[in-house]
Amino acid sequence: MLSLDPLGLYWDCPLGSKDLEEEEGPWGGGSGLPPQGYFPGSWRQDVGLDCRGSPEGAEARAWTVYYYSLLQSCLQQAGLPETQDRSQAPRTGRPGMEVTLCILGSPSTFLSVLLEGGVQSPGNMLLCLSPAWLMKMPAPGQPGEATLLVSKAVSFHPGGLTFLDDFVPPRRVTYFLAGLGPGPGRGWEAAELARNLTCPTGASAELARLLEDRLLTRRLLAQQGGVAVPATLAFTYTPPALLQGGDASPRLRLVELSGKEGQEALVKEEVGAFLHSEALGDAMQVAIKVSSWRWQGRQALRVHPRAEVGTVADTVLVLLEKLEEEESVLVEAVCPPVRLPFPGSPQPGPELAVRICAVVCRTQGDRPLLSKVVCAVGRADHPLRHQSSLPRTLEVALAQCGLGEAAQVAAVRRGVKTAAEAALAAVLALEAGLSAEQRGGRQAYTDFLGVDFMLTVAGGVLTPVALELNLGLCLEACGALERLWAAPRPGPMADEAAAAAPLVETMLRRSARSLMEGKQLLVVGGGGFSKKFVWQAARDYGLKLHLVESDPNHFASQLVQTFIHFDVTEHRRDEDNARLLAELVRARGLQLDGCFSYWDDCLVLTALLCQELGLPCSPPAAMRLAKQKSRTQLHLLCRQGPPWPSPSLHAVPCCPLENEADVERAVHLVPLPGVMKLEFGAGAVGVRLVEDAPQCHEHFSRIARDLQGEADHPGIGLGWGNAMLLMEFIEGTEHDVDLVLFGGRLLAAFVSDNGPTRLPGFTETAACMPTGLAPEQEAQLVQAAFRCCLGCGLLDGVFNVELKLTRAGPRLIEINPRMGGFYLRDWILELYGVDLLLAAAMVACGLQPALPAHPRARGHLVGVMCLVSQHLQVLNSTVSQEALQALHDRGLLRFNLFMSPEEALVSSEYEEPYCSVACAGSSLAEARVRLLGLCQGLGIDGPHYPVAHFLSHFK
Repeated sequence: MLSLDPLGLYWDCPLGSKDLEEEEGPWGGGSGLPPQGYFPGSWRQDVGLDCRGSPEGAEARAWTVYYYSLLQSCLQQAGLPETQDRSQAPRTGRPGMEVTLCILGSPSTFLSVLLEGGVQSPGNMLLCLSPAWLMKMPAPGQPGEATLLVSKAVSFHPGGLTFLDDFVPPRRVTYFLAGLGPGPGRGWEAAELARNLTCPTGASAELARLLEDRLLTRRLLAQQGGVAVPATLAFTYTPPALLQGGDASPRLRLVELSGKEGQEALVKEEVGAFLHSEALGDAMQVAIKVSSWRWQGRQALRVHPRAEVGTVADTVLVLLEKLEEEESVLVEAVCPPVRLPFPGSPQPGPELAVRICAVVCRTQGDRPLLSKVVCAVGRADHPLRHQSSLPRTLEVALAQCGLGEAAQVAAVRRGVKTAAEAALAAVLALEAGLSAEQRGGRQAYTDFLGVDFMLTVAGGVLTPVALELNLGLCLEACGALERLWAAPRPGPMADEAAAAAPLVETMLRRSARSLMEGKQLLVVGGGGFSKKFVWQAARDYGLKLHLVESDPNHFASQLVQTFIHFDVTEHRRDEDNARLLAELVRARGLQLDGCFSYWDDCLVLTALLCQELGLPCSPPAAMRLAKQKSRTQLHLLCRQGPPWPSPSLHAVPCCPLENEADVERAVHLVPLPGVMKLEFGAGAVGVRLVEDAPQCHEHFSRIARDLQGEADHPGIGLGWGNAMLLMEFIEGTEHDVDLVLFGGRLLAAFVSDNGPTRLPGFTETAACMPTGLAPEQEAQLVQAAFRCCLGCGLLDGVFNVELKLTRAGPRLIEINPRMGGFYLRDWILELYGVDLLLAAAMVACGLQPALPAHPRARGHLVGVMCLVSQHLQVLNSTVSQEALQALHDRGLLRFNLFMSPEEALVSSEYEEPYCSVACAGSSLAEARVRLLGLCQGLGIDGPHYPVAHFLSHFK
């Protein structure tokens, strides 16, 4: 048996946690004093647990002391230092400007989340040991909702450091997660605090009650999630509202009783039919229990042989007398343990049972992700309970039961992953159809779930069967497994992501949305077709955008709060234009929180405008330096340290070119072959490999003739002129590094690899993410990009840095002082759950982006660019835009369109990529093979566009 249920004939004991031991909640499930537990260890007792202005009674104070001691015991057993009391020196912080992740609950339940939060967002993960440390205040302009403030908490930091802090003024909570329990007492107080908050909430009493209804969740899992559940017969007087009118399920039968009198015959008939039905399979016993949040932790479980129809029916009738509305009595199959062949000889000792416990989290795009699996092994004739069994990995647990073959274990893991993620998907689908009142608030959603499984044989295949769902016990079990390798002892799980890692990332993501909702931002330059995603994203995030744009008919003019028609193309007048725009902003009474741009042409003007308006931004001088490619390189060549390594190590010799005389001089100063490019260009337009002096003069003359101004090729920087530069050609692989900087500190970096280009041109052909480089090489690229940005004075913002990795280390191609273009924002959002657009908006508002410290990719993407000159026929027939978009919507590929058909009508010599087509995989090799097959099937691959060659670097 893989279950929490015992196999004894009759168990009649109060059950203290899930299933047999339903979780009573972090506050003990009721009023009264805490358990008289003894926590071994030594720590200071004279700490400031009193909260100013919120005195506690004797009983509440006892609970606060109890949970503080429990926290110290957990930290000590994990090899972490004692909490330091800093409450005598209150933290001031930046009220309303910082992420605050707050947990109210048992330290043992949430320790894995707290420690992970201390790593991903140092000092912003807070544990409240008492409801008195929090207060709700009515939210202005949001009737019925409240802002949650925290006055005192234990803050978590990297290395497991913790501090007892007071906050003056109180910090505004941006994400709240409470341990919830039934009945009066602290569980009730936590539920009240969590209800109808303006900040995102990861649990509520209303949602918890739905998850605690086994009948509801089993039908939900079976019908919507396709998850196997035990055969169940349910009796109720009034079924839950969400079950009324639902379709029947083969393994779930619901019997509605008309009243409490005269039901004996019907109950015995239904029980007899169920116990003799094929739905029970090989089960020899059934369990009888009540399904209701009200019974959480306060019922005895009864198990009887399947043959005892009368006894089972009598037990049901006794329990029916105690039911209230929307409660039910369940009769469910108890499956025997899977008998696995033990290698070599019969398995010694008693028959074993295994419980599989999975934690699954909601990630970017409301997609479920299995984060960790933990198991417990015990005697089959005794109950396996949470908190009373040792956690172990799936591999170890199955090996102890005789299943050690890697392929079979992998198959079980895949089955658990599929079922657990389907379970959360079904819960999220249910919540999407509920009202805010039904969920417990506009911002209340389930962000993680624990799913308990038993393993049975169905059709000759080992199949995980979901017993029930919980919100904390599986998370606690996974945390206990992780702490087996407590510092300073390294172990096999040291490099694995913590079970709580995806949950903390979701907390940060939802916090960022909460902080930015309603912010007023001025966008300078609407951009072209490729930036259409900005306006949809802004609406999703609740941003209030105001746009400055030269084109009075720009498509975004109808999508913003305010449209200011202003010529931003004359860059020689940027200083004057910044002052004029500042006057227009003030005249219109715009109360801006920030100002930013993602459009190359407008970056310097935006920095000047921010300076005029007193809004955060990198200095205009830094933007000018990064905008002009030769100035970037020449400036960094002079930055030779300290500190070391200095940016000069990554700079490349070059010469600016404004006339033919400059070209003649440059060919004697820059080693050839070299690369000629536009000083202010974008999209690799006009970039060319030149072998000798005649080619340099020829290319300079061609650009001077063909690309004279903005009208010749809009959007590539010709508004700044068509000056060029000649730089040394660097051998090596090309890479993009997208950085998020705040206050000169590196918050996040994402490295992608580019494929070989079609020389002598440098238009991008292919890319993969995450990088396939060794960790040391990846770190070299990140640090080189970071040092180059700092060397130019770029301290705040989202920047894209292009480099080549040579045998001597990274060398700089150029810095784009804005968010990466083409597919990069979409890929990073897909793989890492980080939105560079939102990060840029937060920096523009002076807010530190809420990003995980060490984001992990959820897979691999490999993509190829399509060009109109190479793929026009294919794009109009075999693989039309509509067909690619349909495949994208089905999740079969990623399709990013960069320009409209009208924008694509340019000379092939100066064309930019029309679109990107990418495939995902669990490994780089898998994604690469899928993409190559797709390109061959759709006709993207061909003799003149050899996709296999473009993907050759990705191995």
